[in-house]
Amino acid sequence: MTESTSPASPRSKDQKSVRAAVLGFPRIGARRELKFATEAFWRGESDAEALDETAAQLRTRHWLAQRQRGIDVIPSNDFSFYDQMLDMIALVGAIPQRFGWQPGTPVDHSTYFACARGTDTAPAMEMTKWFDTNYHYIVPEFDDATHFSLARTTPLDAWQEARTLDITTRPVLVGPLTFLLLGKSKSDGLDPLSLLPQLLKVYADLLNAMKKAGVEWVQIDEPVLVTDLPADAADAFEQAYAALATVAPKIMLTTYFGSLGDNQELATSLPVAGLHLDCLRGDDDVKAVASSLSPDQTLSLGLVDGRNIWRTNLSPTLARAKELACHHEGDIEIASSCSLLHTPVDVSLESKLDLELKSWLAFATQKLDEISTLARGLWDGEETVAATLRASTEAATTRANSKHTYNPLVRGRIASLDASATDRKSPFADRQKAQADLGLPPLPTTTIGSFPQTVEVRKARVANKRGELSDADYRAFLERETEATIRKQEELDIDVLVHGEFERTDMVEYFGEQLDGFAFTSNGWVQSYGSRCVRPPVIFGDVSRPGPMTVDWTKYAQSLTDRPVKGMLTGPVTILQWSFVRDDQSREDTCRQIGLAIRDEVADLEKAGIRIIQIDEPALREGLPLRKADQAAYLEWAVNCFRLSGSPVEDATQIHTHMCYSEFNDIMDAIAAFDADVISIETSRSDMELLGAFGDFHYPNDIGPGIWDIHAPRVPDADEIERLISKAANVIDPKQLWINPDCGLKTRGWPEVETSLTNMVTAAKAARHKLSA
Repeated sequence: MTESTSPASPRSKDQKSVRAAVLGFPRIGARRELKFATEAFWRGESDAEALDETAAQLRTRHWLAQRQRGIDVIPSNDFSFYDQMLDMIALVGAIPQRFGWQPGTPVDHSTYFACARGTDTAPAMEMTKWFDTNYHYIVPEFDDATHFSLARTTPLDAWQEARTLDITTRPVLVGPLTFLLLGKSKSDGLDPLSLLPQLLKVYADLLNAMKKAGVEWVQIDEPVLVTDLPADAADAFEQAYAALATVAPKIMLTTYFGSLGDNQELATSLPVAGLHLDCLRGDDDVKAVASSLSPDQTLSLGLVDGRNIWRTNLSPTLARAKELACHHEGDIEIASSCSLLHTPVDVSLESKLDLELKSWLAFATQKLDEISTLARGLWDGEETVAATLRASTEAATTRANSKHTYNPLVRGRIASLDASATDRKSPFADRQKAQADLGLPPLPTTTIGSFPQTVEVRKARVANKRGELSDADYRAFLERETEATIRKQEELDIDVLVHGEFERTDMVEYFGEQLDGFAFTSNGWVQSYGSRCVRPPVIFGDVSRPGPMTVDWTKYAQSLTDRPVKGMLTGPVTILQWSFVRDDQSREDTCRQIGLAIRDEVADLEKAGIRIIQIDEPALREGLPLRKADQAAYLEWAVNCFRLSGSPVEDATQIHTHMCYSEFNDIMDAIAAFDADVISIETSRSDMELLGAFGDFHYPNDIGPGIWDIHAPRVPDADEIERLISKAANVIDPKQLWINPDCGLKTRGWPEVETSLTNMVTAAKAARHKLSA
């Protein structure tokens, strides 16, 4: 807490003010209450009323917490049952026709969730990463029949709900240009920006109703302003905000995740009452923007990191706030860099963390204190927050000098690497010949790695952690699950097997728990998509591998069958991207350390006789810088870190990788540079659309386009899968094709898994027969 625990009020003198602001707060609840309520609703164990009650309780709790901790500008409509982009799809009536929604009728929970999860007859809407984060959003679909209409009033409803608590909030909306530019056209020749005039009518109706109801400010998020915009986007922005400014409450235009760059003049020329900048990822802009805004506009400074969990070093940050404030004559907001959606809720719930490490951390709740402290220190003077500043400085000094963050052996190994460490011994064509004795048929079938983590598996894991199930009995249980899964795959006649990963909780956590330099929280959950929550590891020091991590279980699985069993590893880029990464050295340096640790594991798997090793890199695309000019440098070191991990093996050992929910067109050179023998990708939600990039590029190695969307509770039949295989074979040489689901099967149930895999193998065999004919 800051020195004062009383509810904050705007600090102002002479008609100017400094306010503490938050762009958004985590929705899931400190103990994932929303996740459990939503999944109970999906299972039919509770009704919509119960789900809405849980949601209302969470909103109330979060608003009150922000007020108590000194936040002046509290957001509303930052809550979502699934995703803020899906909320906008529902709000503006952009529900695809296949879900049977009729304009003029309410978008109820069933329709809303059907868009995200699909139904027996309607595939789910596409999902992809939100800029360069690990958060997934539902991609809006536009076609010639798209017509927007105001189908919900959720932003106004949430504002009125907060007013019953005597809290005046600032409603949050995804901006119209971000909504359109992140969507996809499903009709040939349709430019999403051509839909702007009718979309603006819906925004105008909503914003006008909010203004009439008494809403003073509205936050409109336009993070596309930190990207390379299409040529006609500037005119579209000017058109949009000229129209909205006349009917809306005061607009705080928010950008985050990067610099405005060449969009700076555009952003500062728009008729808005305030502009928010991410001062951590967009430092280049801040002074120029501060000087260019008029005195009657508010400058919002995102000085507290909304994407990482390290404690803010408050004294230098306050000094920077003072400097930036000197460049602007108008009101100032001290804010989170972006929504706190990307951080866990409360570090005080962590009772098992090392106390020294815990003292270096700040989750969303603690970041409220940091924002409030900076705002108060800026306006009332450093002496009013002196004790908090001293504590922050002490934590920063302790972390900088800690022996736990530095390992000279790791740094020595990294320094001794030469260029050959990232190269396979032979080109792909030679490796392919050496791997022919694997004896695989055309269109070989496999899965991505995990199999269902049933209630029994989870119960056994919990019982073992609590000491209620001995290590020996737990091992015996896992062996039975693994053997049963091997037998099931043999019965299904899958060609390349996996061991099922029943010993693993998460594809990053499992490795992080066995690597030095990592720590783990008990309640550090963040939302990945929908009800899917992840608990990212904390990388606080130099990374190394004390010993083998997967060899034992992979050897055991291989001993049960004559068919090849894949060794399953998570790649260095994904471990980096899906962790809270130390910020006291470059991400490249940390990634290289992880790559070296995975390299040691790959070498040990090969020594153990494992001929196929999969190194998953689903996060490669999300780490890509948002600006084209910055991407080549990232891709170079990311590719080299993967190659470092996979290159020590002989030609006869087959290296696979897996990527999902990414746009590949602009990174095909990098994917080819991975030089993996086989890559599997997500393509089912886009109906093989994503595979086109590989065909256009003439991708040289083997590829497994996902033919079953495992993120939706929908079982594809054999005919549908065969159609997708045929579609893939029209794009890629069938000799290069593998057949697999689009991701791991951990979250699915066995009945749908068995049926879907049966259909997959049936379709693959039918396709083989047609190809041979």
